[in-house]
Order: sequence, then C-alpha cells, then structure tokens
Amino acid sequence: MEMRGGPAFRWSGPSGHCGRNLKQRLAAASALVLFAGGLAACSSANAANAPVALNYWSFPDPSGAVQQAVSNCSAASGGKYTISYNKLPTAADQQRQQLVFRLAAHDSSMDILGLDVTWEAEMAQAGWILPWTGPDKAAAENDTLPTMLQTATWNGQLYAVPYNTNTQLLWYRSDLVPNPPATWDEMISDAEQLAREGKPHYIEIQGAQYEGVTVWFNTLVASAGGSVLTADSKQPSLGSPAMQALQIMSRLAHSPAADPSLGVQQEDQNRLAMEGGTAAFELNYPFVYPSMQTDQPALFKNFKWAPYPRVNASIPSHVTIGGIDLAVSRYSAHPALAEQAILCLRDRANQSLAAIKGGLPPTLMSLYTDPSFIKAYPFAAAIKASLLSASVRPKTPAYQNISIVISHAVSPPAGISPTATLDQMKGGIVNALADKGLIP
Repeated sequence: MEMRGGPAFRWSGPSGHCGRNLKQRLAAASALVLFAGGLAACSSANAANAPVALNYWSFPDPSGAVQQAVSNCSAASGGKYTISYNKLPTAADQQRQQLVFRLAAHDSSMDILGLDVTWEAEMAQAGWILPWTGPDKAAAENDTLPTMLQTATWNGQLYAVPYNTNTQLLWYRSDLVPNPPATWDEMISDAEQLAREGKPHYIEIQGAQYEGVTVWFNTLVASAGGSVLTADSKQPSLGSPAMQALQIMSRLAHSPAADPSLGVQQEDQNRLAMEGGTAAFELNYPFVYPSMQTDQPALFKNFKWAPYPRVNASIPSHVTIGGIDLAVSRYSAHPALAEQAILCLRDRANQSLAAIKGGLPPTLMSLYTDPSFIKAYPFAAAIKASLLSASVRPKTPAYQNISIVISHAVSPPAGISPTATLDQMKGGIVNALADKGLIP
C-alpha cells in the first residue's frame, strides 16, 4: 500500500498500461467503463430539501477511521449532504486505473477523490480535477505542511487538499543497537557486526519491483543532494547523487545485512520480519509502532525510532513524502458542497483520528504540538521533522511511467550495476517524458 505502509495503508505501485499514449489510454478507459457498466448512482438529492449525496472514492481503510470521519461529516453538515465512502481496490495501481477509467468516461458519480500524492499532476493536466480558489483555498492551505501542499499543486494552482501524509523513520532494536546509526554506512556496518556475532541483524527495506523501491531510490538521491528530474521536470537530472544512491542499494544487497527476501519485500513483509525477531533495523512507516505493540509486546520494549539515516554525514536526509490528497472531480454536480465536505474530512479531529486509529500522520502542523496528540503518538516530533525536510517525487504528468522505469532498473537491488543501471535509467526516463518507446 505509497500497500502505502500498513494496516490502514496501501502503497502506490506502477500501472501496467502507462506506456501507452494519452489518446490510447483514454479510448481504452472509456471502452472499459462502458463495458463494465454499473457506475454508482449519480450524486443528487432525491427530493426537495433532502441532503445531497456525495460520493467519496478512496483507499480501503480497515482501521475504520475513514468511515468514522465520513459519518462525522455527514452528521455535521446539518442536512446539506451525506457522504458515501466508495472503497477503491487495495493495490494502488488498480486504484489509479479505476479512477482514470471513470474520469475518462466523465462519470458524474464521482465527487470527492482520494489521490495518491503522485497523481495530481496527471489528473490536473488532463482536466479531471478542479482547482481550489477563494476562501476554501485559503482554508485548505492554513496550517498545512508546506511539503504536502507541494504535492497538491500543479502549475502554480492548488488542485487538492492534503488529507494525510506519510514518511519513514529508522526503527531499531535498542537491545541490539544502543545508539542508532546516523548514516547508511554506519547502519550497514552495525548490521554486519551483529551478523558476525550471530545476532539478529537484517536491515528491512522495500526492494520489490513496485513504487516502494522507487521511493527508496528517490529518498537516497534527494538525501545526497540531487533529484531525479531537472527543476523544470523536462529532463533527467540524476548525476553523482544517483550514483551514490545506486552504490548504497547495491552494497546493502550484497551484504549479510540484507534480508534474503530483499528483492520481493514490501512494507508489510518488512514489518513481519522485524516482529519475527530476525532484524535489527527497519526503514518503514509509523504503522509498525502500534503493530509491534500489539503483536510482540516483548520486543516492543526495545523498539525505538530515530531519523532516517543520512547518505552523507554532513547533509540531512530528505525522506520521500507520501500521503493522500482530496480533490473535487470536474464531473461532480456539487463541487461547492464537495469542497465543504473535504474541509470537514481533513479537520483536526478527523486527522487526529486517522493518525491514532489508522497510523497515518496528519498534515496539520499544529497537531504535532498538541499534548494530547503527542501522548498517543509519541514519535510525533520525529515525524514532523522528517516531513518538514521531506523530498517530493518528480512532479510531472508522466510520473507513473518514470516510476516504472526506476523500479525496473533498481529491482532486484542485487542486480544493480551502478554505472550501467544509471545509463539505463537515464534513457528510460527520457523516453517516459516524451511518452515514447516501450515502458518496461
């Protein structure tokens, strides 16, 4: 799940149809929607003065936090609207496909859309989501993390409202490592020493061929002072920072510090390995904390957190930000009410609920200094620090194709040959930006 990271997460993975050009994609999308049929009922009031029915399409949340927020806001509307929570598929690529198919068919049953932070540019460029303006835009921006606002902005316009966010920390066992490592070199060396001592030593991280490994690469590149694309998003940047990233990924993959399953692991497999007692370190999302507390109380006593390891000791790490932004569909019959509902869904109470019950960090900065929130979310300060210095994935409508190129180039990590892999990646990104060539 960005699965996205845990019991309430789904991580955004690449879509298999992304290599086709836009015209082909839209034609296929329209045909599939017409073939599938069964679009949800249009949002409308059934009778005079009846509440307007707003359809909210978003990731499936097993924690119940999203449904509770929906119920809270429906009740708080004073009879103006009721919100219906339509659950998208669990896998992020399937979520995106369903949204694209429906939007391409001008589906009027779509009012509020839960978008992964990588989809806004594509959907704004296609004209499928509405920009925010006026007082509602000001309310959406107030108290919101600047890095999350970046994810919701395209060509200088705000197209969505950050609902939740996500970032990785270094989770470690203090009984094995009293002092957490500050850099990747230190962490791999610590793990190798633990291996020589016959102790649990694996470093758990996402190495499977999906969005998670792209996030790992992007984080390392940003933490080395670089970026995947140039500032205008028209060409690959990469360079020396990308070479450093590839060297770190390759070093881990060929070290005893690597979990033997690195090449197929995603967030939840990392969680299970850490809970299973074979790992000393885990680069993962906050959902692992309540899970460890519930599943392995003995290990939980020594389960600690620290900042994400640096690439260079002198440069802070810049962890790739994740999360969900809420947008209004251009085909909604009730866009003004949809905006009101979105502002309610992401208010302080509902964001706190999503964080404590569902594990998803809030986007409202003031919550991170709220004593009652900190009590329930003890790593809040570390999360906020990571979010304020976070990196954003490449901002381009071609992001899905770029992610596919990167994930195929770096997974499995044991197959990385830094110089050759970097050359392969550059060529693939050039083709992805031009919407030509075969996407792996």
